[in-house]
Amino acid sequence: MTTTRGTTATDEPRWLDAEQMRTWLRLQAVIELLPAALDQQLRRDSDLTHFEYMVLAMLSEAPERALRMTELARLTSATLPRLSHVARRLEARGYVERCTAPDDRRATISHLTEDGWRKVVASAPGHARTVLEDVFDDLDADEVAALAGALGKVLAHLDPHDRFGLEDGSRRPQAAPGSEPVRRRR
Repeated sequence: MTTTRGTTATDEPRWLDAEQMRTWLRLQAVIELLPAALDQQLRRDSDLTHFEYMVLAMLSEAPERALRMTELARLTSATLPRLSHVARRLEARGYVERCTAPDDRRATISHLTEDGWRKVVASAPGHARTVLEDVFDDLDADEVAALAGALGKVLAHLDPHDRFGLEDGSRRPQAAPGSEPVRRRR
């Protein structure tokens, strides 16, 4: 019996060497600390969670500032229930409107409002500053390139279909077909 990594059930388990363990523990620390730092800055400066900001940002980059909820969930790596909950909160604050897709009444389109656009525009500089300070300011150009290369290899393994469009250059979200609201969803 062979697994996808070329080992068999009778092979000895594989273990991390000392440098891999050191790197892994650092990555684990970054995975834990960075989201909290981003969330803290956005809550303090913009009264948004990091996830709320990402939803607004993805909509702000979309053609006509509108996406099907399924596409928005893909771009934010969220489940539809989680995204629906957050979209309801953003809708209550006037940042997002949801409506039924004109070409498929089973689908919902989320649209960034003018207030939502102003909110993401006002929030973006502080978010970018935090990302620069917490991730990039202590790295030189070669280290940024090395980090990008290493993360690209990890992502290629974890996300072979490039669902975020980070490797094929299609990062821009796809427009929601018929994104003009037909009927507001309640």
